[in-house]
Amino acid sequence: MDNSVYGTTITAMIIDENQEQYFVQKNGVTYALDKNKNENNQLKIGDMVQGFVYESSTKKRRMTTCIPKVQQGKYGWGTVTQVRKDLGVFVDIGLPDKEIVVSLDDLPQITSLWPKKEDKLLLSLKVDKKERIWGELASEKIFRTIAKKGKESSHNQDVEGIAFRLKLVGTYILTSDYHIGFIHPSERVDEPRLGERVKGRVIGVRPDGVLNISLRQRAHEAIDDDSQMIMALLEQSTTYSLPYSDKSQPDEIKQYFGISKGQFKRAIGRLLKEKKIEQKKGSIYLIQHDVK
Repeated sequence: MDNSVYGTTITAMIIDENQEQYFVQKNGVTYALDKNKNENNQLKIGDMVQGFVYESSTKKRRMTTCIPKVQQGKYGWGTVTQVRKDLGVFVDIGLPDKEIVVSLDDLPQITSLWPKKEDKLLLSLKVDKKERIWGELASEKIFRTIAKKGKESSHNQDVEGIAFRLKLVGTYILTSDYHIGFIHPSERVDEPRLGERVKGRVIGVRPDGVLNISLRQRAHEAIDDDSQMIMALLEQSTTYSLPYSDKSQPDEIKQYFGISKGQFKRAIGRLLKEKKIEQKKGSIYLIQHDVK
């Protein structure tokens, strides 16, 4: 039935108990409440108790006084625990014996963009006509309601966030300090999956307060990484040299180093300036006193 109380918090009366459980009742429906999960084990028959009600994974009516933030009409973060391509993703919202499924119908069409284990999803609960509880992902409207407006002072700051909306035009994230960020496809290497935590930097602030985010490294950071990679390859070479230079073909550089010729030239330019390498006869050589 559509008006099920499953996935909500109710106040019910204790009508019976045994060594392990209390039995609470409301509107003629009885739920089991574990004593060892209850903060107050001194309850007695006739007392009123507040708890979250749901159907367990073994199809039993249950109540818990460890009330999750995720409920019908209430949003909270859950952690992905399992992925099933034929069903969807299972999410832990804090229940002792049940995980909530977000249906594959609510997930991206491209399965590689589905959440993975440990990813985070903002969701509420919905109950279908068979009284099954499902996870309902927060809409973009919900995210915009809870988000703060970004400020120009955020420019160039490092940010972390969770991807919540995947579009052809780019990816939307909610940052850890509750700003909405937008990542254009040109500002990332790989497309973040739904629920993935990403790290980037603010490269602009839109008039509506949305932060423009880049997941690409700052130029000097990229040079650092590329330079370190080239140094490591030189140190591993038996001759402390590599048959590449700024005159090498772009496809040769890409195939061997995995970076563009422009990146390669900037990296070796830095190493030449720091006198860590030398370049001659179409090759680069490690200056021996730097060998560890």
